[in-house]
Amino acid sequence: VVSTQSTWGSLWLCADEEVVYCFTMFQKVVIIDGANHLLGRLASVVAKELLNGQKIVLVRCEEILISGPLYRNKIKYHHFLRKRENSNPRGGPFHYRQPSRFFWRVVRGMIPHKTPRGQAALERLKVYEGVPHPFDKLKRQVAPAALRVLRLRMNSKYTRLGDLCSSVGWRHDELVKTLEAKRKINGAAYYKTKKVLANLKTQAIAKAQSKLQKLSAPLAALGSPLAL
Repeated sequence: VVSTQSTWGSLWLCADEEVVYCFTMFQKVVIIDGANHLLGRLASVVAKELLNGQKIVLVRCEEILISGPLYRNKIKYHHFLRKRENSNPRGGPFHYRQPSRFFWRVVRGMIPHKTPRGQAALERLKVYEGVPHPFDKLKRQVAPAALRVLRLRMNSKYTRLGDLCSSVGWRHDELVKTLEAKRKINGAAYYKTKKVLANLKTQAIAKAQSKLQKLSAPLAALGSPLAL
């Protein structure tokens, strides 16, 4: 891994199985794969970068993890559900059931969202369940500072956010799983085709180089800069 001194380069790594890259601020937009990240740690990293001006898209929110077993997190959420306005419950607070809005609300709590600066920061954040188009064809990244395998002990229990939301009223977990399975099949086929085309391109370049070698000597004799 190439080390950099920038804040962004020390936080974000490319989610590629073969190559790991470091990035520096600012990119036009950063797409983060939320799978296997711890909720609070990921939210704190995202909140900081939003306040710094970076645009962020978070996909697969249903695969974000929370430390602790499911029953404990359900008890905590039901305590939260009891918090409401006595005179008119429709006035709030609002209890989001979708994993994407759940994460958005956690990030909002880490941002001064009632100020113009905080409102502008929240507008830079987009959150989704699954990986919708066009983000399925773009490079996704991870935040090492929030990965479960790096931040949670091996024997610690954890809860998948999609399971927690399903237990309190979210009804689209199975649909998202079905769409994700289709996306992975299509993605594997796309990647296989891409590798074949890259192979053909490499072979074509090598074949063209051998043909151009014959013309290199006459061009060099004429002092042409096109000589190989």
